[in-house]
Amino acid sequence: MIDQYGPWAVIAGGSEGVGSAFAHRLADAGLNLVLIARKPGPLAETADAVRAKGAEVRALELDLVAQDPLKAVREVTDDLDVGLLVFNAGANSYGHEFVSGDLDRFQSAIDLNVTAQLALTHHFGARMKTRGRGGILLVGSLAGYMGQPQISIYSAVKAFGRVFAEGLWLEMREHGVDVLELVLGVTRTPAMERAGLNMDIPGLNVAEPDDIAREGLEHLKDGPVWVAGGNYDMAQKRAGFPRDRLVAGTHKAMQRLLPKPS
Repeated sequence: MIDQYGPWAVIAGGSEGVGSAFAHRLADAGLNLVLIARKPGPLAETADAVRAKGAEVRALELDLVAQDPLKAVREVTDDLDVGLLVFNAGANSYGHEFVSGDLDRFQSAIDLNVTAQLALTHHFGARMKTRGRGGILLVGSLAGYMGQPQISIYSAVKAFGRVFAEGLWLEMREHGVDVLELVLGVTRTPAMERAGLNMDIPGLNVAEPDDIAREGLEHLKDGPVWVAGGNYDMAQKRAGFPRDRLVAGTHKAMQRLLPKPS
């Protein structure tokens, strides 16, 4: 792995949950890490833990929806040979009916999942193309396979990410750069818990962060899209079922997952 994706990896959203799991697995593989996250506590905790494994780590406390986040990222990475970008930022933090919701908060979801993702991918992807090797792993969601109530904007930006990865994969494969959209279903992460999602529903397929990170790295060469956590059939159904039946069924499922209004 280090020959293709090393010696440095950048993980956006690298402080907890799936991002932390990626950090540990990449450190175990011998890569050094740049971890980017908003929350200083979890960021420092993960940075210290992977340093203890022998990795060199640079931790950058940064909100990727701040003005010109790429400038701050470049300040800590321009002197590094970055061979892997993991864009794991972008959990849904605002669920609301669109027309009565806060437009600024919807815009933040777009800025994070589209604008920031494009900026980092454009910058590091160009460097990987020049050196002739590398990897770009974009973390997506099953939500991006169809529109859903309360998370219409989140679903839309995740759909954008998947289609973007497909095109990028076609462009970069001839330059030795692997591209993968890793599609997640329900995953037991702090972000999901903060959102109040009910993960104790009998029969619900809930993935663990370390399993997701392992699967993503194992299939990084199998782009452009890999549906993780045993959710391939669900993605196929969302993409192909008659829409009237599918939308109705998904609405019922979402009502079970989302916290009840106070």
